[in-house]
Amino acid sequence: YALLPTATQYARNAIFSGMLPLQIQEKFKDKWKNDDEEGGKNLFESDFLEDFLKRTFHEPVKHKYIKITNHRDAELLENNISNYFDNKLTVIVYNFVDMLSHARTEMEVLKELASDEAAYRSLSVSWFDHSPLLNALTKLAEKDVNLLITPDHGTVRVQNPSKCIGDRETTTNIRYKTGRNLNYDEKDVYVVKTPEEIGLPKSYLSSTYIFAKEDKYLVYPNNYNQFVNFYKNTFQHGGISLEEIIVPVVKLSKK
Repeated sequence: YALLPTATQYARNAIFSGMLPLQIQEKFKDKWKNDDEEGGKNLFESDFLEDFLKRTFHEPVKHKYIKITNHRDAELLENNISNYFDNKLTVIVYNFVDMLSHARTEMEVLKELASDEAAYRSLSVSWFDHSPLLNALTKLAEKDVNLLITPDHGTVRVQNPSKCIGDRETTTNIRYKTGRNLNYDEKDVYVVKTPEEIGLPKSYLSSTYIFAKEDKYLVYPNNYNQFVNFYKNTFQHGGISLEEIIVPVVKLSKK
């Protein structure tokens, strides 16, 4: 299961550190940023992974961390995949599917191409079938390695808006929000008034987290209709749904 919020900043940092977000903040004060802070939120996954391996094995583990964010990176991975066979562990973060869901929100043409869950899956499969990633995996299949594939969280198509009011420090994600002065419809959200109890950091003493349930999305009253129409039927994550929380793990090995 992914932890809450089902967002990359929380879920992926937790995977690589082996810790809850609050524990990461306490141990790496200079490397954890809360939602309301400027700067990248996933810039230190490699550091978290290295610390996790040291804590777990108490001896050096030959490993490599690779993040793929564009086609050029993907081609380099495909061409260099044989260089990593001697590692005890090689971690590859492939951002494409997450980037696709965000791009679909912004671009009308992608909304047409991926109009529902089936079309979204089909578009993802089409990309994968012609990607350098498939070529790299084909090379891996010839070697005696264990391959684990997993996302850090899922995504859900949101369809029902729920009004939410917060001050200017309230976070902007439409599936969860954290802030000091939140007003919301209680039936639409799961409320956590003491974030430390579920391992989450808070920016202020009185910070509360709310997580949208099912296919709800949180919209401010200002420009309400504009945002309702913009986000309706988009794929989002950060809240509570089976699609976001259940994380499949696939283990592959040579035949």
